[in-house]
Amino acid sequence: MSWAAVSSLWPVAVAVVALAALAAGVGALGGLRHGRDVVTAVARAVVQIGAVGLVLGVVLRTPALAPLYLTAALAVASWTSARRLRVPGAASVWPLTALAIGAGAASAAVVVVAVGALELRVLQVVPFTAQLIGGCMSATTLAGRRMLDDVESGWAEVEGWLAIGARPAQAVAPLGRTAASRALAPALDQTRTVGLVTLPGAFVGLLLGGATPWEAARVQLLVLAGLLAAETVAAVVVTGGLGRRLRTKPVRGSS
Repeated sequence: MSWAAVSSLWPVAVAVVALAALAAGVGALGGLRHGRDVVTAVARAVVQIGAVGLVLGVVLRTPALAPLYLTAALAVASWTSARRLRVPGAASVWPLTALAIGAGAASAAVVVVAVGALELRVLQVVPFTAQLIGGCMSATTLAGRRMLDDVESGWAEVEGWLAIGARPAQAVAPLGRTAASRALAPALDQTRTVGLVTLPGAFVGLLLGGATPWEAARVQLLVLAGLLAAETVAAVVVTGGLGRRLRTKPVRGSS
């Protein structure tokens, strides 16, 4: 790394520290008591972003490593989501979260590449697919957690369905559909209001990197539509899978 590149990092480092201090300070004044969490989160972000930058540099120079990188990203995302979705009396839901996240990200990425919107090149496919994996992780966790909470609070209704002969998956299906729909609200809102309320990250990042507004808009549109499709698949898969695993009442705080 050149001296010019190192020098350019100092303003970024100062800004990150100042922003972390602002978040921690305002949180303390507001009685949130999350100062340590803020510092820890920012420190982890610095280390992880730096590591990802190094790893992606290697991956982009060695395309054969791209599947390994995406597999590792999927594994971490699936494990993170599974930690939030423990089901009483059932084995780990890690295979289910891996299926939901993988199916969502893969289906959207295949569509985009198949129609030629992105070239089948590591430089384009890896960052795009990695972003889809991150979005699917959030949707999987939100949909699954909301479904478990709704099943717990509405257990009397579920028991009523079970009493008249419904299978567990049938008894919780309406709650699963509601949970999946609610989990997609952030993606829908972001897509509806793009450019009117906020300029999303990919758009801003491309502009800061020197891309034209048209190029940035094209990529951002692919990202938004891709995330909406991928997260929909993930939410439907995880709620359907959880419905087949639920046999007893979930307990709040068990995940």
